Amino acid sequence: MLENADAIQDAVIKMDPSVQKLLSVSLAFTMLTVALGLKPEDFRFIKEHPQSVVIGSLAQLLALPVVTLGLIYLITPEAGIALGMLIAAACPGGTISNLLTRIAGGDAAYSVSLTMVSSIFSTAALPFAILFWTGLYGPTSTLLDTINIDRVEFIIGTSITLLIPLALGLTISHHKPALAAKMNRYFLPVAIGILVFLIVSGLVNNSDLILKYGSTIYPIVIGHNALAFLVGFSIGKFTLKSVRKVRALTFEVGIQNTGLGLLIVLTQMGGVGSTALIVGTWSIWHLFAGFLLASSFRLSDRINAAKHQAAE
Repeated sequence: MLENADAIQDAVIKMDPSVQKLLSVSLAFTMLTVALGLKPEDFRFIKEHPQSVVIGSLAQLLALPVVTLGLIYLITPEAGIALGMLIAAACPGGTISNLLTRIAGGDAAYSVSLTMVSSIFSTAALPFAILFWTGLYGPTSTLLDTINIDRVEFIIGTSITLLIPLALGLTISHHKPALAAKMNRYFLPVAIGILVFLIVSGLVNNSDLILKYGSTIYPIVIGHNALAFLVGFSIGKFTLKSVRKVRALTFEVGIQNTGLGLLIVLTQMGGVGSTALIVGTWSIWHLFAGFLLASSFRLSDRINAAKHQAAE
């Protein structure tokens, strides 16, 4: 059992009801923005490369939660921490993975398609996935009962908040692609700004919790995120022939839309402090780790190119 387990489990982030409603609106706005960014060519890639898309989607939507559950049983964290780990693993891929894939010299089209599939599927299935995976670890299931989570209300509320804006965005993107592109150009910075503000302000306002429990939180987040990158890389290495696709899958599994997960924790999960700290810390750490990994791939390519040139 981890150090500070009892104390961190009691930490709760309190929010004014008006702030909670604003966060729900922000969650809906984020999903609308994600949907507006989807393009017809993303769907064509899926039709042309169905096997690699299925492999990538299973790695992200199934393998990562399974491995996360195995890690939880190995280290036996307290319930709130385990809940945060499972929520992070269940979240869809983050769009920053597309940028990191480009930096790393990966297959950008494959990355975008996987992000699209996970965004659409996870949006519809996310509340069910969270309840399913948390139900497989006794302490997290008990925690949801303790904080009086109405599972039916959670499914309905989260689904409505996620699905309606997603459907609206997909409709606009399909019938009015020019309008969708224009809206996305303006909406995306706002959506990113909202998430950045939420994460930064949350970390600042709860700096006492971070300082007090950082020694417990940081190793778990860093190790869990490293494992996520490893899952994507390993599955890609054994199933995909293209090095560029392997790199894309590495970032798709390692970079999760934990900003979405944090909004769900704050609006639907009672603001459990340890859960919010895990998901919020992941939201920052995976960007740092992702850029380091992408830079290392790029550096490796330059070194290999230099060796090849020298050998000629």
